[in-house]
Amino acid sequence: MSVLTAGAVTGPTCRGPAPLRLIRFGMAVTDVLVLVVAFAVAHAVRFPGTSFPLRSGAPGWVVAPLTVALWATLLTTMRTRDPRVLGLGGDEYRRLCTAGLTTGGVLAVVAFLFDLQIARGYVAVAFPLAIVLLVLARTVWRAALVRCRAAGRHLVDVLVVGELEDVAYVGGRVVSTPAAGYRVRGVLTDCASATRSVTVGPTTSEVLGGVDDVVAVASRTGVGAVVFAGEVHGGHERLRRLGWELEGQGVELVVSSPLVDVAAARVHHRAVDGLPLLHVETPDYRRRTGKRLFDVVGAVSGLLVLAPVAAVIALAILVDDGGPVLFRQQRVGRGGRPFTIVKFRTMCVDAERRMADLAALNEGAGPLFKMRADPRVTRVGAVLRRTSLDELPQLWNVLTGSMSMVGPRPALPSEVATYADFAERRLLVAPGITGLWQVSGRSDLDWAEGVRLDLHYVENWSFLHDVVILARTVPSVLRSRGAY
Repeated sequence: MSVLTAGAVTGPTCRGPAPLRLIRFGMAVTDVLVLVVAFAVAHAVRFPGTSFPLRSGAPGWVVAPLTVALWATLLTTMRTRDPRVLGLGGDEYRRLCTAGLTTGGVLAVVAFLFDLQIARGYVAVAFPLAIVLLVLARTVWRAALVRCRAAGRHLVDVLVVGELEDVAYVGGRVVSTPAAGYRVRGVLTDCASATRSVTVGPTTSEVLGGVDDVVAVASRTGVGAVVFAGEVHGGHERLRRLGWELEGQGVELVVSSPLVDVAAARVHHRAVDGLPLLHVETPDYRRRTGKRLFDVVGAVSGLLVLAPVAAVIALAILVDDGGPVLFRQQRVGRGGRPFTIVKFRTMCVDAERRMADLAALNEGAGPLFKMRADPRVTRVGAVLRRTSLDELPQLWNVLTGSMSMVGPRPALPSEVATYADFAERRLLVAPGITGLWQVSGRSDLDWAEGVRLDLHYVENWSFLHDVVILARTVPSVLRSRGAY
């Protein structure tokens, strides 16, 4: 039995797309080539013009090939190319690093037992370089696999079983995340007697029967997995028996966790007399000293490096219409405290007064006002918005502490007044220049999805998460998706 949590699946490998075997074989070949290159480079750097990576008298010609062979074997035995970890999540990379550390540990023990004088400089170059190259190679393979899955290839057909609401939610998340490698073939529910289809995300899936029909339908359709969304009538014992029956058909059982938008790092599995319990850590919103230090360093560096760019932008705004260079607006920050956000002005000087005349043309999500072709945007402002350069002055907000480099989108007071259903939890942390909302589509996202992304960030913050969002910001800005 496996648990579906944030797109990650664990459990025995069952039916799946045969072409994925070719990709896994290509990964295996790439892994070996990368290891050979890394050790060859280390040898060339540490022992230029010599043949052996060990000091005189040691069997140097044996060590490097055996180390590469051991490492390649561990990459296989630790299942770094398992279909369930390819394409999504960090488990693949964790297994890569574990294989490298294990290889290093074995080499250290062997060197100690047999008194092999391995040059430390050689190891110091070979191992970090090999790990970095392995991660880079897997990233390239992952990008190719994700593109294939987005095009409908290398996907495992699944059935989604449960109550209508649960089926729609879980199935929708599966459909919207093709990188996970699943494709919804149909749904089974006892709650759809009057309809033969269910809306699952942007698509409609056929209702193929009720929960009692799951084994027969799975056998008939040839799916690779059955996803149970939510509770099943009959309790745990019924689910257990269904798992046994599906096992006989070679079909994987996947159970959707009731936890939503909780990072894996906050979840700990605890077995109590055969009962798997999920312990969820309470997020700590106070211990973020490192984040503040990162913000200060980033803001100071950005202000210094981008000062010439800011000067050119300011001159362009002045030449365009002669109005003020900066735009100031009140926003709501951490703890509900108001602050003044600073941006480069991208609209005409009377933009606020003209908003009422354009209210009927609003294309924004929820309480947000957005227009793809807003007549108030100036010529220079249109360029600044597409490139997000209008937000450069917010580095000053970061430096003064009212904002962060990464965080929820800065909210207007009018938005906060409409908050409902725990949306105010966005105010537990400082708003950011960039964030999950911004890198996931900005104005193209609906209000509910944007709030969900911000809450996910607030609940699951980590320093690495900030780094990933900053890295995603660059291609997001270049694509200009949702920037208007």
